[in-house]
Amino acid sequence: MKNSERSFARRIDLTSLQLFVAVCELGSIGRAAEREYIAASAVSKRLSDLEAAVDTALLYRHSRGVTLTPAGESLLHHARNVLYGLERMQGELSEYSDGVRGHVRMHATISSIVQFLPEDLGSFAREHSQIKIDLQEHLSADVLQAVHEGTADIGICNMGQANPNGLQTRPYRTDHLVLVAPEDHPLTERSAIAFEEVLDWDVVGLHGGSSISLAMRGAATRSGTALRQRIQVTSLDAMCRMIDNGLGVGLIPHRAFELMQGVGRLRSVPLTDAWAQRTLSLVARDFDALPVTSRLLVEHLGKGWEPASSNASNAP
Repeated sequence: MKNSERSFARRIDLTSLQLFVAVCELGSIGRAAEREYIAASAVSKRLSDLEAAVDTALLYRHSRGVTLTPAGESLLHHARNVLYGLERMQGELSEYSDGVRGHVRMHATISSIVQFLPEDLGSFAREHSQIKIDLQEHLSADVLQAVHEGTADIGICNMGQANPNGLQTRPYRTDHLVLVAPEDHPLTERSAIAFEEVLDWDVVGLHGGSSISLAMRGAATRSGTALRQRIQVTSLDAMCRMIDNGLGVGLIPHRAFELMQGVGRLRSVPLTDAWAQRTLSLVARDFDALPVTSRLLVEHLGKGWEPASSNASNAP
């Protein structure tokens, strides 16, 4: 560490960062002081000292409270990362007394969780029983954001969308979307179907931010036909139950549909559209800079990757 960097680190104290974040979240020095059980004058002094330490204004002060300057926005982002890192450090260190020897934070989409992760994480846990995995389900866009902000070490999502933050990616698995409809539906007589032909029917979809919903809306827009999305749900099994009760048809990853056989009297029909063949990707800010435990998990998850051409015989 350079002398200038060491000097800067010594000028910043954690209590001031915590109070700064509290003021930003509440928009008021007074309300932050009440929440943190400290005098408002003491909070104000801490903020002034913090501004002196960074040699720039961090807050605009006005009669209704405070708002952030551009420098304040930047500091808030970094302060949250620092404080979150300390919380994570405390949590992981406290686990060592219970025999845990590592902690991986992971965010993934519902498609990867339903189709692949139970087996993959199960085999990993059997090999590394002392590593704790914190897995949370999120939409693809939220997975990317969490990895970018450092609230997740690893992400798994559909990279059919843009990657504005320049995150590193590695292929994880491929899946193929199929049309799911009641077994007596006219479309189930087809051996394969283009999504454009589905647009004449009511559709049961996942919530609007899901990668499947985004793909359907994009395809409908390109075809110049409105998407008749009658109902939106938050899980694949709920979608199947809605379809089984005559509320429409839907798109589901093929393997997920196979795993849910028995949820209604349903059939699947492969989609012929190129976008129906999807790659699920592992995502990280820097794979080489991950902690050892996270790198072990990435290596384990990467073993299941096969290019789409190799999976042709397994396609629906």
